Amino acid sequence: MSVLEVNDSSFNQEVINAKLLVLVDFWAPWCGPCRMVAPVVDIIAEEYKNKVKVVKINTDQNPTTATEYGIRSIPTLMIFMNGKKIDTVIGAVPKSTLSSTLQKHLYKPKNKKIINHSR
Repeated sequence: MSVLEVNDSSFNQEVINAKLLVLVDFWAPWCGPCRMVAPVVDIIAEEYKNKVKVVKINTDQNPTTATEYGIRSIPTLMIFMNGKKIDTVIGAVPKSTLSSTLQKHLYKPKNKKIINHSR
């Protein structure tokens, strides 16, 4: 699964209605740090295929979505689950930071019932 380009009109369908965890890269072509983080986002998309949907949205061409999510600086990477924003990473961060942020949401421990076997 590669990185999917989304826009104001496809954002709800591709991100809010997605069944997987979604990493959204808010970026613009003139943004140097955005170009630095782009290859990292591509690697994440490959390494987490079938677990995380990775999308990019150009904030210059899609100001409605950028405004709706309060994007003030780019790159901003947001993580969505079940239609809700659950985490944000701002800036050109290393792959390890993105991976650990995704891992934290992918592998949350389930509520385990404690079974009392004592009699």
